[in-house]
Amino acid sequence: MKRFLYILVPVAAIAGFVLWLSDADTTDTTQAEVVNSMQRMVNPGALSAAHAHLENNCSACHTPVKGAAAVSCVVCHANEADLLQRQPTSFHADISSCTECHREHQGRAVRPTKMDHDSLTAIGIKQLQGADADTEQSLAASRLLAWLEHTETPPETLSVSPHISQASAALNCITCHKSDDRHFELFGNSCMQCHGTESWNIPEFVHPSSASMDCAQCHQAPPSHYMMHFKKISQTVANKPKATVDQCYSCHQTTSWPDIKGAGWYKHH
Repeated sequence: MKRFLYILVPVAAIAGFVLWLSDADTTDTTQAEVVNSMQRMVNPGALSAAHAHLENNCSACHTPVKGAAAVSCVVCHANEADLLQRQPTSFHADISSCTECHREHQGRAVRPTKMDHDSLTAIGIKQLQGADADTEQSLAASRLLAWLEHTETPPETLSVSPHISQASAALNCITCHKSDDRHFELFGNSCMQCHGTESWNIPEFVHPSSASMDCAQCHQAPPSHYMMHFKKISQTVANKPKATVDQCYSCHQTTSWPDIKGAGWYKHH
């Protein structure tokens, strides 16, 4: 009996609301205002700044029962050249699912993007499994997986950071993050041996001794150090007139690059 009441009460409430809505034009409240009021009742939170103009138009993104649909996203974003032509984000052309990495209704100050690397892998596998052979969908899924797959070593044989899942270990990080590689490919393309997918920071990383003189093995000097800027500014600020470009330890400290010996924090680039 209780279960029946749990079903009956919401249904009755909805039916009553529909009847009231049908008679809305006989009152001072316009039907548009009623619809807006209904949307506010079920709204899980404010939209991001980029989608704020859709605040009172739920149907622009949502469909009945199914919720937000990828096709609704495509209507606005399919021809975004900045998104599809940039190397780190070009993979969007081969993806038919959006909600795994893009979350809305978190307010104006929150960017509606939180990359979920495990979901990205799952999307590629799901798309390939559900696609008919030799179709456009199958080709797109194959391109996505090829884009994701690690190309050097099978994921199961990788020594990966404890902060990365085995699924994410299959990702070819360098495909997206090549422009972020501060190691200048000195460590190869197996980023997941040190880095996690939640953050590039490495909790276990211990910098070599501050007395080390091998900085140049990992750190390349900025272009300005190969110009007159180095002699006129860098050497002068650090009071090291005889320091050479490859002697990083003469001026810099391991706390941070702008922390200059004898001068303190000096951000001049």
